[in-house]
Amino acid sequence: MTTYIFFDEVLRILVNTFLVSVILLIVASGIGLAVIETMERTSDRQASSK
Repeated sequence: MTTYIFFDEVLRILVNTFLVSVILLIVASGIGLAVIETMERTSDRQASSK
């Protein structure tokens, strides 16, 4: 017995995967921007204290 995946089910899986990847990219870029901003603030404080 062969099991078939119907087109609407495949389409739903692909859409869910795409949405999850978009959310993960947004979260990762937000974390990256926060890290960069923290590094810039730290370097500004070190430069001003010298």
